[in-house]
Amino acid sequence: MKRKIIVEVISSLLVLLFLYTSLSKWLDFKTFTGEMNNQPFPNWVTPWLVWILPVGEVLIVLALLFEKTRLAGLWASLILMSLFTIYTALILLKVFKRVPCSCGGVIKNLTWNQHLVFNLFFTGISIAAILLKRTEELRSRTIKKHALN
Repeated sequence: MKRKIIVEVISSLLVLLFLYTSLSKWLDFKTFTGEMNNQPFPNWVTPWLVWILPVGEVLIVLALLFEKTRLAGLWASLILMSLFTIYTALILLKVFKRVPCSCGGVIKNLTWNQHLVFNLFFTGISIAAILLKRTEELRSRTIKKHALN
């Protein structure tokens, strides 16, 4: 039961994060698009990213809200947060010539070191929730299997 509660809390934190970041992108879409054009990626990528990122974040939120899709939402959270973490690490390693941030709201005010810690935290809790959720599912299957025998 404790595992289930921990997974619920982590899922809730991830829902808040992705809901907040997607809404901040949608509410100031023009600024978000401009910031994405300033990223060290080719500009032809921007039209794709400005839609894929916020829509993807909303889809992650929806997946995390429902028990049947929660594990998929946790995996999607892990992948997206891992990508953000790698990007932040590359910025700190000075791989890119310029380092504009396209984060929304209060997250924009973080330093790059704080961004890295923030991203590592959410990446870490995504991993923890996946492991707990899988353990919970294996345990449930084992209990059902023994009940049938």
